[in-house]
Amino acid sequence: MENHQHHNHEEMDHSKMDHSKMKHKKEDHSKMNHGSGGHAGHNPAHGQMGHDHHKMMIADFRKRFWVTLVLTIPILFLSPMIQEFVGYEFLLPGNPYILFALSTVVYFYGGWPFLKGFVSEVKKGSPGMMTLISMAISVAYFYSSATVFGLKGVDFFWELATLIAIMLVGHWIEMKSVLGASKALQLLVSMMPAEAHRVNGDTIEDISLENLLKDDVILVKPGEKVPADGIIVDGSSYLNESMLTGESKPVKKDENDKVIGGSVNGNSTLKVKVEHTGKDSYLNKVITMVEEAQKTKSKMQNLSDRAAKWLTYIALAIGFGTLAVWLILGFPFVYALERMVTVMVIACPHALGLAIPLVVAISTAVSAQNGLLIRNRTAFEESRKISALLFDKTGTLTKGDFGVTRIESVNKSYSKNELLRLSSALEQSSEHPIAVGIIKKVKENNIIIPNPENFKAITGKGVEANVEGKDIKVVSPGYLRDEKIEIPKDAYSDAAETVVFILIDGKLAGYIALADEIRPESAEAIKVFKKNDIKVYMATGDNEKTAKAVSEKLGLDGYYAEVLPHQKVEIVEELQAKDEFVAMTGDGVNDAPALAKANVGIAVGSGTDVAAETADIILVNSNPKDIANLILFGKATYNKMIQNLVWATGYNVVAIPLAAGVLYSSGFVLGPAVGAVFMSLSTIIVAINAQLLKRKIGSK
Repeated sequence: MENHQHHNHEEMDHSKMDHSKMKHKKEDHSKMNHGSGGHAGHNPAHGQMGHDHHKMMIADFRKRFWVTLVLTIPILFLSPMIQEFVGYEFLLPGNPYILFALSTVVYFYGGWPFLKGFVSEVKKGSPGMMTLISMAISVAYFYSSATVFGLKGVDFFWELATLIAIMLVGHWIEMKSVLGASKALQLLVSMMPAEAHRVNGDTIEDISLENLLKDDVILVKPGEKVPADGIIVDGSSYLNESMLTGESKPVKKDENDKVIGGSVNGNSTLKVKVEHTGKDSYLNKVITMVEEAQKTKSKMQNLSDRAAKWLTYIALAIGFGTLAVWLILGFPFVYALERMVTVMVIACPHALGLAIPLVVAISTAVSAQNGLLIRNRTAFEESRKISALLFDKTGTLTKGDFGVTRIESVNKSYSKNELLRLSSALEQSSEHPIAVGIIKKVKENNIIIPNPENFKAITGKGVEANVEGKDIKVVSPGYLRDEKIEIPKDAYSDAAETVVFILIDGKLAGYIALADEIRPESAEAIKVFKKNDIKVYMATGDNEKTAKAVSEKLGLDGYYAEVLPHQKVEIVEELQAKDEFVAMTGDGVNDAPALAKANVGIAVGSGTDVAAETADIILVNSNPKDIANLILFGKATYNKMIQNLVWATGYNVVAIPLAAGVLYSSGFVLGPAVGAVFMSLSTIIVAINAQLLKRKIGSK
């Protein structure tokens, strides 16, 4: 927001305004937020394909899980080890063969995704989670099958079945919550209307979005959603882009201005020439971007893969070591083999398989629901290290819409409320931000708006009309200067205000000052940053006076005024030179270099080019509290991952040596059954711990 003190109040020109209310705009917005106003069938093809493929994989895991679960129940029921453990006996004729048959189906059908994953990990030469799971289930399957056909020992079929069932459910949950995050995308997709009105000579035809081509001219009626990105060729209107860009105030668009598909037209008809359709559109870029974010594995995710890799090596080493030691000690081969198998089966950490993926999936989904689109998982996890925050846009800390700050009467015969009442008669039919600000104040004060007569616009200077027999003008300072009317000395304060003057019957009666209000959430957000030892700076193109006023009111650590886009990079570098871990918040278009330079780039409801290439995290709304939530949530996510990793690996550190028989001399060897019970417990604990993350994100 610039300082509006001395310009020829071009924006005050109500002659170009559309004289109607903004009501349905708001309604439309609410519909958009709930995604009901759209048609998911008309999704941009690209986003949809990834989405469908994902759905198929989820369906596949789900099916494999249920089949495995159904087979696991009889396997558990018929397993001698479980019967002994629970204390009942029920053996069918050919019991081992029934177990073998059921388990073979479970191994090959339920275990297939893991065996397939194992092959691809081996090809890449980097064993990870799939190798570990495959090793455990294969050892369990082949060893147990051997016991059916003559090898002396107990079978592990029940262990194999539960292992596969738990791993399948883990993968299914993980994929499902990633899809949950892309559901937020489907909401975005559904913001597009189903049809467009194409102008064809003198006729207008309704066509579906798929048939819309570049350079087509389309008609956008008042209150409708714009079907595609384009340029206005005829008409001017205010557009509500808040769902797309986070910009709260409707944006004035004239001929040759760009419009974004999915934004809501105000009260006048527009003709738009289509620039981008389908996958090139702004919305689709956002969608693709979030999908990429879900694909990029986070460092922590890789950490769990690394842990799995080491566990694979450790399990193999301890497994064969166990076999060797028991043989050297002179125990029968069958006993030594059973110890080795127990070690290898126990070493497969169900908990580790779930530990990180669950946290990653939940955090991505919860973030998306809270208006944080995470493109770069690593940056999200590193957000916990942020020590300095640079806010670019006053629109983040301020509302971006005008509110009345002062009303002053110059003529004693008119009270402040009377000035407000008379001026509102002229402003009620305009969508101009200043007019909207005045009308909002009138409604707050429950003032009844009188009717104007002979309304006319004074080009570039304001409006006039007859109200209750008086000639009322609401004008810019430029008009006063032209008419040689003296501007009161106290009309301008230190704050960044726009002032409009009210003339009654040619005499100055008073003035109304409006300012872009500071968001109430800003102060709270800044408290959170301070509490977390994060310094807050503001860089703005605004003049010194405005910047200082906002900075002092919010208690910022510093501000940079009259900053040009290229200077933002320098500010980021300057802060980094002081060893700060810098997060930059910008609106994307001119902030791209600074967003890229910062340790964490946060694009605020970014403009048409989505700042996609440079921002790590995108805030759908421009609310600074979301950034505070982001940082706290990043910390909580990281802590959960570490807790889960410690828990999952800690369990193995204790269980593996016990299974290997370290305490054999004192008469304790961890039996496979007890080992498995502990393993299931550790899995449940990890899963519950990950779910607790949902309660962590700041209440909205």
